[in-house]
Amino acid sequence: MPEKSLLFIHALTSLHPGSGTALGTVDMPVQRERHTNWPIIPGSALKGVLRDACREKTLDGDAADSKRSRKEINEKDDILVAAFGPGKIEGEGDSHAGALSFTDARLLAYPVRSIKGVFAWVTCPAVLDRFNRDLKLARRDLITNVPQPEKSKAYCKSDSPLLIGNNDLVLEEFDFQRGGDADTVANRIATFVAADENTRESIKKRLVILNDDDFTHFAQYATEVLARIGLDYEKKTVKDGALFYEEFLPPETIFYSVVIASESRFATVKKDAAGILEYLGNNLPEYLQIGADETIGKGICAVRLVNGQEA
Repeated sequence: MPEKSLLFIHALTSLHPGSGTALGTVDMPVQRERHTNWPIIPGSALKGVLRDACREKTLDGDAADSKRSRKEINEKDDILVAAFGPGKIEGEGDSHAGALSFTDARLLAYPVRSIKGVFAWVTCPAVLDRFNRDLKLARRDLITNVPQPEKSKAYCKSDSPLLIGNNDLVLEEFDFQRGGDADTVANRIATFVAADENTRESIKKRLVILNDDDFTHFAQYATEVLARIGLDYEKKTVKDGALFYEEFLPPETIFYSVVIASESRFATVKKDAAGILEYLGNNLPEYLQIGADETIGKGICAVRLVNGQEA
């Protein structure tokens, strides 16, 4: 029987999971779902990043073995191939499928500037309903007591640092009135996302549940759009046509992906689904770089694999 887990991704720097196409004024937009227009990280990109992380861990572990080349360690490690598939090495790409499957990383909470308390993590009933559906798929307890805010209403902790007075919030240029508590949702999400207590407490205090339409507006328009240029090294001026605009998701954006592990299909590796998932957990680093612009510090994310023991 397949084993299922949840992978949480917390962006620590600006993140660009690029779409590769542009239909508007932004030359390099982020990838978005067609039907919601919410940002996503494609499962294929996530799988590639995780495979590379596990490959590097294998390389570190086998560094003393001088008889194996880097390519052999990277591409031929049996458990790596069993978990992620053989890839395109030596024509073996069709020999068997990998035992790990990853859904697209879906948006769970989005950071929005606040006039008080610096920023809020916002979410909405539509996001939480889908998250509950994925929790059910992963055989985890569902989040209960999800508020259903009306337009321009916000649910958050009564002592949230975002509140002006007792009942008002200002997110970006929009005024909201507090409609009630979001403690159950905030506590559960904080427990899932963060291993350290400081981040958990911050999420609990700053999580705000908005109406679906209000949330969608922020997820669509509250992004960073930066002008990028290419220089002519001799003249030290901008090359002709080298000005472009790139869209980034802000630091603190939170995603999650459902991870499904099945029994190994690789003949030389006899591992059940639980063993495959354990392999991923043992080799998952605390931080990953996801998306474009690694060399300028973009896409650094804290990651956490939540199995049956947590949350």
